Amino acid sequence: MSGNTSTNTTNTWDWSWKTTPAMGAALVAGGAYSVAAMGAATGLPPVHAGAVAAVGALAQATVDLRRDRPAGHILARAAAWLAAGGWTATTIAHGTPFAWTPFGAWAAGATAGLVLATGLARGEQTARAGRAAALLQRWADGQAAEWHQRLTALFRLEGHSVSGVKPWPEDVGYTVRVELPPGVESLPGNAARVIAGALRLPRGGGVEILDGEEHGTVMIRVTLVDVLATTIAFPDGELSVTTINNPIEIGRHPDGTPVLLPMVDTCTVMIGQTDSGKTNAANVVNGKVLQANDVLVWHIDTTGAGLSLPWLRAWALDGTAKRPVLDWVAPTEEEAHIMLDVAIEGMAARKTGYQDLMLSVDDDKIPVSPDVPEILIVADEIAQLPQSILEKLNAVINVGRATRFREMSIGLRATADVSTPAMKKQSQNRIGMRVSDPEELGHLFPYGQGRLDPRAARHQGSGHVSYPGADGITMPARPFKAERLKPSRIGSLSVQFADRRPTMDALTVDTPSGRYYASRWGRTLPVLFKGKALAATTRPWTDVPLMRPPISDRGIPMTGANPTKPTAAPGSTTPGKATVQTGPVDGAGMSELLEQARQRLRNPERATAHPGGDDAFAAVLAQTGPTQWGDRPAQARENTTGDAVPELLTRAHRAVEDAGGRMHTADLADALGMDAQSLGNELGALMRAVGVSRRGTGMFRIDGGTPRPGFHAETLAEAIRNYRT
Repeated sequence: MSGNTSTNTTNTWDWSWKTTPAMGAALVAGGAYSVAAMGAATGLPPVHAGAVAAVGALAQATVDLRRDRPAGHILARAAAWLAAGGWTATTIAHGTPFAWTPFGAWAAGATAGLVLATGLARGEQTARAGRAAALLQRWADGQAAEWHQRLTALFRLEGHSVSGVKPWPEDVGYTVRVELPPGVESLPGNAARVIAGALRLPRGGGVEILDGEEHGTVMIRVTLVDVLATTIAFPDGELSVTTINNPIEIGRHPDGTPVLLPMVDTCTVMIGQTDSGKTNAANVVNGKVLQANDVLVWHIDTTGAGLSLPWLRAWALDGTAKRPVLDWVAPTEEEAHIMLDVAIEGMAARKTGYQDLMLSVDDDKIPVSPDVPEILIVADEIAQLPQSILEKLNAVINVGRATRFREMSIGLRATADVSTPAMKKQSQNRIGMRVSDPEELGHLFPYGQGRLDPRAARHQGSGHVSYPGADGITMPARPFKAERLKPSRIGSLSVQFADRRPTMDALTVDTPSGRYYASRWGRTLPVLFKGKALAATTRPWTDVPLMRPPISDRGIPMTGANPTKPTAAPGSTTPGKATVQTGPVDGAGMSELLEQARQRLRNPERATAHPGGDDAFAAVLAQTGPTQWGDRPAQARENTTGDAVPELLTRAHRAVEDAGGRMHTADLADALGMDAQSLGNELGALMRAVGVSRRGTGMFRIDGGTPRPGFHAETLAEAIRNYRT
C-alpha cells in the first residue's frame, strides 16, 4: 500500500431523500395512479388502498407534530393523503383509471396537491424566518439594554443610545452600534481594554472600537473566541490564475473576514520583531502576488537573501521549475543600485512611451497586463540598506504609481532610523506583526499607542493591519492572523507559478541602465548559491555576456556610463562571461574598433584582427547598445549566408512580412523560437546600429486589440538596406 490518504473520489450512491414540496406531491399523485392501474388489472381489493392512505396520513401527522408545524398544516397534509387513498380505492372498485371521469378527478387532485404543498412550504419558511427574527430581535433588545447600562456604568455616559446589536457568523462575536451623546465624538482611549475586562472575555477574545459611518457613532466589535489562535493554511493544490488588479487575501481578522490588500496602486510597509512571523507574512504576500500573471517581483536583501532563496531553489538547484518565479534578486548593494537605476529609468521610459496606451483606457495610470506588467520591489531588512539605496527606493515609492512600479518595505521597527518618511507616508498598506512595545504600533499607525493593544495579537503570525477598502479610504488598524506558508509549499508554488510569469516589456529596459538587465542572473546566482552546482534550467539566463557598470569613487555603480571592458567572469560555468576589470575604451582607438566591430558583425569570416584582440572588440560591443551582441551569437553576430545583413534581422523581416507587415514582439519571439525580452533588445540594437528606430514609441494595435510593442516590416527592411549599403 502506498499510504496515500487522499480523499476517495469513487462514485457512491446518494441515499438522501432530497425533494422539493412540489416534487413530493407529484410523487404521491404518480404513486396513487400507478397503484390504481395495477390494482384494477390484478384485482387488488380496494380496502388495501384505503389502508395505505390511512397509514400515510398517520405518519405524515406524526412527522408534522415533531416538527412543530401549525395545526392547519397538519390537517391539510393528512387530508391530502386520505384524498389520494380514497380516489385510488374508488378507481380500483370501478375497474379502470383510464376512463375520463377518474382521470379528470386524478388530474384535479394532483394539481391541487402541488399548489397546496408549495404554499404550505412557503408559509412554514416564512413562519420560521419570522420566529428566528423575533428570537434574534429579543436577544438584540436584551443586549442593547445591557450595553446601555454597561456604558453608563463604565464611562458615565448620559444621553447615548444603543441602536443595534448584530451577531457574527459562527457565533464568534457581535457588533454593537452606539450613538454617542451630543458633543461626544468617541469613547476614551482605553475603552476597549475596560470593556473587555468588564465582559470577562477569554484570552484571545477582545474588543475593537471603530468609528461609525456617521460622526458621533462608534462600532464596538466584541470577539468571544480566540480566532487568531488557529492556524490558517495557505491554500493548497493548483491555484487559479489571478491579476494584480485585484486585492490579495493574506489572512483573517478576528471576526473571520478576510484581509484584502490592494497591491496595484498601493505601497506596503511591514514591521515586526524577531520571531513574530514577519518572514512568513512576507512570503504569503509573495505567494499571493506571484499567483497573478501580470506582475514581476524584484527582491532586495543584502543580508543573505533569506526571503528569496526558497523561491529560487526549484529553478536554480532542483531544476523542477523552467524559469525563475522571481524576476530579479539583489543580494548585494551593487546589484541593488543597478536594479533601482533600471527601475527609475524604466519609470521615465514608461511615462512617455505609454501615453497612447493610457489614452486608450482614458486613465492617467498605465493599465497593468501581461504585456505591460507591474513591477513590485520587495526590500527586506531595510535597516541594513545605506542611505544612497534608500533614496532610490523613495523615488520609486513617490513617483512610481502611475507607471506601475510599487514597493514593499520590511523591517524590525517603524521608527525613523529604520523606515524612511516616504515608506510610511506613501504606504497605505501597513502591517505591524507581533510586538511587545505599544510604541512600535504608535509609530506605524496614525492613531497613537492608546488605541492599539499588542496583546490583541499575541500569537505568532498575528499582528495589526490597515489598508484601503473598496472605496479607497484607509481603514483603521485591526488585529489579524496571516496565513501559514511552509517552505515545502513555497517549492511547489515556485514550479506552479513559474509558467505564468510575464515577460518584461522592452520599453522599460530600453534605457542606458537597462543594458544590465539581461545578465542579472549571471551576476547574482554565484552570490546567492555560493559553491553549489546550478541546474541546467538556469543556463538560458546565465549563458549571456556578463555586464557590470563602472564603480564611482563612492563605490556606487555608474549604470549610465559606458560598461567596462569584459573578461572571463570568475566562477562562471560558461566560458567567455564578462566582468569589470578595466576602464572603458575611448579616444582615437574607438573609431578603429567600431570599424572592426562592423566588419566582424557583417562578415566574421573576412574581418581583420585588431591588435586589441577579442577583449577590445567585446568592449566595443558593450558600448554600442543597451545589450551585448552575445545573447544569440549564431543569430545576431554571425550570418551563415555570407550576406552583410545579420541573420536575425533577415528572419524577423521575413516573419513580419508573412504576418501582414506588423507583428507584436511576443508573437514574433514565438515565431522565431526566442525569448521576447532578448528578441526586443537584440532587434532594437541591430536597428540602432545602422541608424533605424521603430515608429513612434514602438507601440501599435492589431485588429483593435491593446497597444503592445512590436515591429513593422518597413523599418526592418530599411535596416536591411542600410546594412547592405
